[in-house]
Amino acid sequence: MFQNLGTLVLLAIAFPLNCIVVLTSLLWSFIKQPFNKSIVVNPNSKNILIAGARMTKTLQLARSFHAAGHRVIIIDIEKYWLSGNKYSNSVAGFYTVPDPSKDLEGYVETLHAIANTEKIDFFIPVAIFSVIHYDQGKPPLPDCVEFFHFDADVTKILDDKFAFAETARSFGLSVPKSFKITDPEQVLNFDFSQEKRKYILKSIPYDQVRRLNLTKLPCDTKSETAAFVKSLPISEENPWIMQEFIPGKEYCTHTTARDGESRMYCCCESSAFQVNYENVDQREIMQWASHFTKELGKTGQLSFDFIQAEDGTVYAIECNPRTHSAITMFYNHPGVADAYLGKEPLAESLQPLPDSKPTYWLYHEVWRLNEIRSFKQLQTWVRNIRRGKEAIFEVSDPLPFLMVHHWQIPLLILDNLRRLKGWIRIDFNMGELIE
Repeated sequence: MFQNLGTLVLLAIAFPLNCIVVLTSLLWSFIKQPFNKSIVVNPNSKNILIAGARMTKTLQLARSFHAAGHRVIIIDIEKYWLSGNKYSNSVAGFYTVPDPSKDLEGYVETLHAIANTEKIDFFIPVAIFSVIHYDQGKPPLPDCVEFFHFDADVTKILDDKFAFAETARSFGLSVPKSFKITDPEQVLNFDFSQEKRKYILKSIPYDQVRRLNLTKLPCDTKSETAAFVKSLPISEENPWIMQEFIPGKEYCTHTTARDGESRMYCCCESSAFQVNYENVDQREIMQWASHFTKELGKTGQLSFDFIQAEDGTVYAIECNPRTHSAITMFYNHPGVADAYLGKEPLAESLQPLPDSKPTYWLYHEVWRLNEIRSFKQLQTWVRNIRRGKEAIFEVSDPLPFLMVHHWQIPLLILDNLRRLKGWIRIDFNMGELIE
C-alpha cells in the first residue's frame, strides 16, 4: 500500500512540470503550424496495424510510418486499454484485443474484425504477440494482410534459448556451451571440474524477474549449489538452459529482416535493465547478426544479446524474435518505413543516422538520482541528459509523454493499490509494472 501510494505522490509532484512542458510544446506547434512543410502524401500509403500499444517501440514505429505518409492503428490486450500512446498524432486508431495467451480464438476473431474495419494492409507484432505460436503456423489475419513476422516454427526456435544456440552453432557461429535442463538433478550431477568457466541458469520461457539472477555455478559449496538449483521452478513443462558464463562486454542489437536480408540494424552496449541506447560500431557483431539473418532466410525482427570476450570473440547469448526498444535511435531516420515495407534490396542495412542522439527515458533517469553518491556521478548524469534524447517526448507530438507517465502508469498503480499488490519496478519504456 505504501509503495503504491508513495509512487502516486511522486508522480503527482511531477505532473505540473510535465503539463507545462507539454502545453508549451502544443502552443509552439500551433504557432509554427502555418510555416510547416505540407503533410506527406504517399500515393502508396498503407494501413499499418502494430500490436503492443503500451510500449515506446510501438510509438516509435507509429511515428516513423506516419512520417512516411502511412496510416497507423495500434492495439493492445484489454489490460492496457489505458495506453498513453494512443494520444499520439501519429496514431489514427486504437483497439483492445483479448490476451492471445488466454483466448487465442477470441484474439484472432477480434483481429479479423479490426483488419476488415480499418482495411489493414500490414501487421507488425512487437512483443508478447510475436511469441504466440499460431495453430498450424497460420497468421492470425486474412491473407490480404502482410504479416511481418516469422512463422510459428521459426518463432519457436528463436524464442527457445537452447534451440537458438543449437541453430546458431549449425550456422557456424559462436555461442556459449549450453545444456537444456528439465530436472534439477541434471545440474547437481554435472561434472563442473572439467569446465574452464562457470555456468549460469536461465529460464527458457521468459521470466522477467529471475532473468536478472546471474548466480554462478557451481557455488562455493555443494549444499549452496543444491539449495539454489532446487529453489528454481525447473521441470519438463518449464525447461531452463545452463549456459557457459563468458566474462566480457555485453551488447544488444536489433535487426529488421526481409527474406534473409538485413534491412535495418543497430547495436548498443547492454545492461541487465536496459533503458539507455547509444549506437556503437562493432563490426564483428554486425557480421554475426548479418550471417545469422542470411542463413535463416526469413522475414521478421531479431533482437540479439551478445558477449564480446576479452580476446575479441563474439558470442550470442540469446535471441528474441521481436522488436527491440533500441529502434528508438531511429527517431530521425526517414528510411524506417521502407525498411519494413520495401521489397527491393537495399544497398546496405539502415543504421541510426550519424547525428542520432542516444535515447533515454527521463523518469527512469530522475529515479536514478537517488543512486548518485558524488559530484562526479552527478556531472555524468547531467551530461547524459544533455547529449541524449528523451525516447517518448517529441515537441511536435508531446501528448504521449504526458499520458504515459500521468495516465497509463498511475492507473496501473491504482489497480495494484486496489488489489494491495506490490511490484518490483516501473518500466516506463515498456509501459507496465514488473510484478
